[in-house]
Parts: sequence; C-alpha cells; structure tokens
Amino acid sequence: MAEVIAKKSKIKNPIKYSKETYLNWYETMLRIRRFEEATLQAYGQQKIRGFCHVYIGQEAIAAGLVSVLRKEDPIVTAYRQHGIALSRGLSSNSCMAELFGKETGCVNGKGGSMHFFSKEHYYFGGNGIVGAQIPIGTGIAFAEQYRGTDNLCVTMFGDGAARQGALYESFNMAMSWKLPVLYICENNGYAMGTSVSRTSNVADIHKVGDAFNMPNESVDGMSPESVHEALTKAAEHIRSGKGPYFLEIKTYRYKGHSVSDPANYRTKDELNSYKDKDPIKMTEQKILDQNIATSEEINIIKEKIKAEIKAAIAFAENSDYPDASELYKDNYMQEDYPYIRD
Repeated sequence: MAEVIAKKSKIKNPIKYSKETYLNWYETMLRIRRFEEATLQAYGQQKIRGFCHVYIGQEAIAAGLVSVLRKEDPIVTAYRQHGIALSRGLSSNSCMAELFGKETGCVNGKGGSMHFFSKEHYYFGGNGIVGAQIPIGTGIAFAEQYRGTDNLCVTMFGDGAARQGALYESFNMAMSWKLPVLYICENNGYAMGTSVSRTSNVADIHKVGDAFNMPNESVDGMSPESVHEALTKAAEHIRSGKGPYFLEIKTYRYKGHSVSDPANYRTKDELNSYKDKDPIKMTEQKILDQNIATSEEINIIKEKIKAEIKAAIAFAENSDYPDASELYKDNYMQEDYPYIRD
C-alpha cells in the first residue's frame, strides 16, 4: 500500500480528462501552430497580402473552447482569429484560401485575414475595429435570450480593446439584463506593442468586472486544462440564467502584433520564458509521460496535420480569385442609392 502511495506522489500532474480530450487538445493546437507557420511563410512569399495577425503561442485558449462549447454557441472575436476559426471547425482549406484572397475562401476571398465568418459554424468573425465585437457579441447574446435558447455567446477581445468605451456600455447592459454572454479577454500583455502596465491603472483586467458585479477571474492561458476548467465553470453559471461571466485569460504571442512588427519592445528572455511553457510542447510531454497515448499516436497526428496544411496551401494556390462581378454581392445596399451605377 505504501509503495502505491509513493508511486502516486511522484505524479505531479495527474490525469484529469480522457485520452480523447487530451489528443483533441493536442491536435487542435498543432493544427493552429502549423497553419500559422505556413501563413507566415506564404506572407513572406507575398502570396498573402495586407494585415495579418497570427495566433502562435495562444493556442491553448482555442483548445479549451473546443472541449467546453456546444456547436450552437455563437463566437465573435477580434482580428487575431485564424486559430479560433480553425478550432471552431472551419477547414484549413477554406481559411487558407481566404488568406490568399481566393473565391474558395470562407467568405469568398472578400474578408482576408481579419474577417473570417461562417454561419454554419456559428462563427461571427473576425472583426477589424478594436473592441467593436464587444457590443456585437452582447447583441447576439440578447438574441439568444430573446429566442429562449440556453446557448451562450462567447465574446472575445484583446487587452487593448479592454480600454474601449463600448466594453463598459456592454458590461452594464449585459448585467442589467442578465444576458448569456461569456466575455473573454485574451491578455497577451502588449495590445499592439505597449504593455498593459503602461496603458491601464488596473493591470488585472478581469477586475473591471467588479464595477458591474460581474463574476470574473484570471486564467492561465498557457494550459488547455486551466482554460477548460475556467470555461466549464463560467458556462454553467451562464446557462443557469445568472447572467454574464468575464474571464481574463493570460497568454502570450510569440510573434509581433502583426507580421510587420519586430516586437522590439520586449526582451528575448521574456519571450523564451513563455516558450519554456509552450502549451503544445507541455501537452505532448504530459501525454507521453503519463502514458495517455504512445509516441506512435502522436506521430500520426503530426503527419496528419502536416499533410493537411500542405494540402491547404495547394488548395489556396490552385483556387481562382473572385470575379470582378462579385464586388457588389454580399453587401447591404440601399436600392435607390444614387451614386452606384451598373
């Protein structure tokens, strides 16, 4: 008996979830990482143009979303959103084609990096205006409440957007009407390139919720387990009719704000300290150390993702650009608007 207890005490991080859950987290994160690495390479080759913000380093948040949310729970987020879209179920093909501006993209090549959308996947973007998605997500939550569903709307934004006035208006309305909305601040520390400590007297952003009596907490965003647990608690609160919940998920982006940002505002030591707790590396290590799965099973996933991303690049390259006639389609238009002629 003593020997068994001794063996158990050596396990620092006991297995909390099923093999399927751990492998799903791993596959989700690896898919995002390899997709974004391919995105950076294609951008360097000028196959992708315009603004582009990659999700490298923040993958554990997307993984945690997958294991908690229902398919019918709407999601709206900001422009660093390729990873969230992939985790939601949008295909690598359709996402890569969108980055290439091709007609086979998820919005037919009209949205680009910042404006993915999929009605089928209840994915409402991808929004380029800082903080604009916060009232949008609040409105979606109101629609769910009005329709009588028990769905919740996940409304995601970065630490920079937490300074926008729309957040305070949305928080006030959501708490007043007990809307089913989960607000998530993905705090990677730097907004565009300025640290939270230089832009806010409140460094713990989740505490903003206190002003509205909104339940809130800080979450380790480098661990899919921690994200999963916090989301599970928040979702139970919201679905029970108690109103919104606010999570500040502390994470880190390994690359600059966008592909044009050299990120000279932070030190290499700081960057390396986060890479030492990389969510993909740590999850793979735990899977192997705890005998959750074999190295052969891990390699199968790696090869699967490698082939998938290679195929996505080929799909995007071989797809056609939208025809010029598409310019006036899929737009809200005033029928008698006098300044557009056929």
